[in-house]
Amino acid sequence: MAHGKRFRADIEGWDREKAYPLTDAVTRIKGFKKTKFDQSIEICMHLGIDAKQADQALRGAIALPHGIGASKRVVAFCKDDMTAKAKAAGAMEAGGEELVKKIEGGWMDFDVAIATPDMMRVVSKLGKVLGPKGLMPSPKSGTVTPELERAVREYAAGKVEFRNDAGGNVQAVIGKQSFDEKQIIDNAQAFIDNIVRMRPAAARGHYVKKITLSGTMTPGVQVEHVAVAQATA
Repeated sequence: MAHGKRFRADIEGWDREKAYPLTDAVTRIKGFKKTKFDQSIEICMHLGIDAKQADQALRGAIALPHGIGASKRVVAFCKDDMTAKAKAAGAMEAGGEELVKKIEGGWMDFDVAIATPDMMRVVSKLGKVLGPKGLMPSPKSGTVTPELERAVREYAAGKVEFRNDAGGNVQAVIGKQSFDEKQIIDNAQAFIDNIVRMRPAAARGHYVKKITLSGTMTPGVQVEHVAVAQATA
């Protein structure tokens, strides 16, 4: 594959096949050439799970210690007496049947949909609309919850959702290149620890096989397995 001038400059002078301690990996990510925009920093964890087995699937959400440097547009499905509180917490729209009709009419200008459990009977009408876009509220991701205000605040502030892909990888944004190193390290470690805690009982053998950090337009930097071992201890 032919890489651009910036990419070639970023890989010069270091071994891309080598894995680095988390602190060193973050230092290298921070040292890559800046772009005109603030690049997102992503983490990808390759896990020893059988993605075809439902009892080994991972899905969830986490509020990282320092956020991710971006807000999300949140809608809340709730009873009328909760709409004002939901909007005060950061929801751009809140309501029940009227909100459902608005979305059925084609309005989709939001990133996250949150619902209280008693509203799922109403929200279920949107399964064919929200499901394919990954926007259907779900207890597993924390978007179906009685703690509506808390969920709205966390997601509006950039709470991270994740789920494994067919290859057993879990990937998520953990910050921006403009973050200081400690913020990125803290967020990365929090994400790693969370995935380790979620290890499925049915998973066999080595669970965390590989961890890679990368920016939107940077090479990937492998995180040393010793750091993984410490995180799984």
